[in-house]
Amino acid sequence: MNKLNITSMRDLPLDGKKVLLRLDINSPIDIKNKKIVNTNRIDMSLLTLEYLISKNCKIAIIAHQGDTLDYQNLIPLKEHAGILSKKLNRIVEYVDDVCGMYAVAKIQCLKEGEIILLGNLRYLSEEISTFETVVPLKPPEMKSTYLVRQLVKEFDFYINDAFAAAHRNAPSMVGFQEHLISGAGDLFFKEVSALNSVMTNPQKPSVFVLGGAKISDAFGMMKQVLENNTADKIITLGIIGEIFLIASGVNIGKKKMKFLQDRKLDEFIESAKEYLKLYAKKIEIPRDLAFEKDGKREEIKVCDLPIEEMFLDIGKKTISDYEKIILEAKSLFANGPAGVYENPLFELGTRNIMEAISRSSAYSVIGGGDTVTAATKFIDLNTLGYVCTAGGAMVRYLTGKKLPLIEAMEKAYYKLNLREEERDNG
Repeated sequence: MNKLNITSMRDLPLDGKKVLLRLDINSPIDIKNKKIVNTNRIDMSLLTLEYLISKNCKIAIIAHQGDTLDYQNLIPLKEHAGILSKKLNRIVEYVDDVCGMYAVAKIQCLKEGEIILLGNLRYLSEEISTFETVVPLKPPEMKSTYLVRQLVKEFDFYINDAFAAAHRNAPSMVGFQEHLISGAGDLFFKEVSALNSVMTNPQKPSVFVLGGAKISDAFGMMKQVLENNTADKIITLGIIGEIFLIASGVNIGKKKMKFLQDRKLDEFIESAKEYLKLYAKKIEIPRDLAFEKDGKREEIKVCDLPIEEMFLDIGKKTISDYEKIILEAKSLFANGPAGVYENPLFELGTRNIMEAISRSSAYSVIGGGDTVTAATKFIDLNTLGYVCTAGGAMVRYLTGKKLPLIEAMEKAYYKLNLREEERDNG
């Protein structure tokens, strides 16, 4: 299971010890009532929690929800604690404090088998995306951050089972390994194993289905899987599909072009041109697109563009062609919906693509918050090979880049082994 030089929590003497557990239970939120609408990440964290409970550990969980770039989802973790309590059939007490005096006092009073969930990490400036961008601290420099300084002295071990946030260079993700004996949880290794199966000798034909609006990491991943001949076909959906249409010479209209330019997404057109030049036979682009007119769904062939509309889904011809490719695949990877599936007028593409993946006999891996939420809406997740909790981290891992969490955990592994060697020799 453990192909990386990373210590598993199962190899550590955790019995009765005080453990700081970093999870990623960041969940999709209903913007109207601020309630959790999908518990996939919470569900996937249970295996690690159950193991720590079996070892009578004193457990304090740190986790985040939302961000400055995702402010509509920035809420307290009280509901998360309630869901964990029900699923574990034991109390997970919520402490509405991240690492202040109240939180520290609660940690100090933990008894064996007890669990507390500390407040939303993103309430700390050190843990938000903006801080990470403006103040790019290295892990050794994180010793002086408020979070690490307040909590490190209270614990015997640090366990990270938050692969979904592995791309984040934040104190909660890479700072504690500098000071505590550290290991990874079961979910971490399951995620890496599933992604490696996509990247390392996948069964052929191997098809990547890429959509959604967050396209920067997807373009990096495309380069990797095309150059390495990992992907036999890349199916483009959503904004990615539109970028490739423009790169192929299609005029999609001033209205949609302005939308892309305002979000600086037009910067990827040149990359798309390069990929089409080198790998045209491997890249599938939409044949038709859907838009709204007088409250109804309308579709237009790509050859009939431009028109001044916002395209919110792929059309039926594209859906049909894509379904055939998916059903012939032996390995499938999907990230990103085909369109604005939340609107019933434009759910057709996402629903049919998900249903095709579900029907396929291929080993399938899907990931990303919107992707999993869409899959949950339209298909039975049990029909898939693996549902990854990660989005950005998953895509960046597939680009071949070394993620901050993996670097920190490998450093902790070597430090632990050196300590053990010194003890054996001394």
